[in-house]
Amino acid sequence: MRQFFGTSRNGNLADAVRGMDAPQFIMLFSNTAQFKGHVKELEKLYPGVPSIGCIGTSYDTGVTENGVSVIAFSGGVTAVANVLEQVSVMPVKYISRLKQDVHKVNGSAHDTVCIDFCSGNDACVLTTMYTVLRENGIQLTGGTGGDGMVSANGRVYPDSVAYALIRNQNGRVKTYKENIYHPLKNYRFIASNTDRAKYIIGSLNGKPAKQVYQSLLQVSDRDIVTRTFQNPFGKINGDDTCIISIKEVDGSSLACYRQVNDSDVLTLLELGDYPAIVKDTIDTICRDFPKRSAVFSVNCLFRYKLFSERGYMQTYLQEMERLGSHAGFVGYGEHYNSQFINQSMSCVVFE
Repeated sequence: MRQFFGTSRNGNLADAVRGMDAPQFIMLFSNTAQFKGHVKELEKLYPGVPSIGCIGTSYDTGVTENGVSVIAFSGGVTAVANVLEQVSVMPVKYISRLKQDVHKVNGSAHDTVCIDFCSGNDACVLTTMYTVLRENGIQLTGGTGGDGMVSANGRVYPDSVAYALIRNQNGRVKTYKENIYHPLKNYRFIASNTDRAKYIIGSLNGKPAKQVYQSLLQVSDRDIVTRTFQNPFGKINGDDTCIISIKEVDGSSLACYRQVNDSDVLTLLELGDYPAIVKDTIDTICRDFPKRSAVFSVNCLFRYKLFSERGYMQTYLQEMERLGSHAGFVGYGEHYNSQFINQSMSCVVFE
């Protein structure tokens, strides 16, 4: 298979698709003002080609923040695209669509991946979708787009998750997750007084969450939100730790970008040697896949901000270029199989 990336920083879709030949699946990344128009225009240019899209920043060897980009697969994929609606209320209502599409693509754990763009309520959506995907061993990668809208097959949908099932006709697929944080000392906290709907942590070990965070890191109220780039929370899940980003201070509580429940065990994380971690991820992928036709990745907005502020973003993209054809987008949350994660990178590699 082949991966195509085209972009226009001034939002000209015709320029972005120039040179795209016989696509079998297309992903669209646009800006708020032009998204609906771009979705219709793309369908007119490539009628009937499975497609999904969202509002967000995209990249290959450079970054496009407010224009339009397309990523397309061709030359050896089978793909189907669709949408689950009303994700904030009842995504399971539409789960039969995913079941039918899994049957249509006729894929396996060896050669098929699900890529999704979600408008919100990600944890619930992933749990719902993975009830179907797990039965077939199909992996997933994706992320959250902006402004509560996604697209599928030429239509814009609010409050939905757009997904595509892609089968690689020429080899394997595999998803990966990269975490550039590790535990700070041996801190362990039991969360309580949480608000699941608002993603709020009220208390940690019986003390106000804001007070605990400030006392450990010696930061002011106004610096808590930016300090999460360096020191997010982590939710312990067996041998894995899921990163939880702090969104804002809410009185004596902390509002986050990921749901925390009463009695969840949390730890405090700190930023590691991210250039070395990135190199290790690349080396691992190269060992697993000596021959790669495409890599599609989703980087968290907070990672993008961190890398940009430290002058590392362009270096990061140059490093990822070692994998060959690499492209992706910046999400407001990342999806890795059944997990909704923060401040991470998830990707899928095609042999």
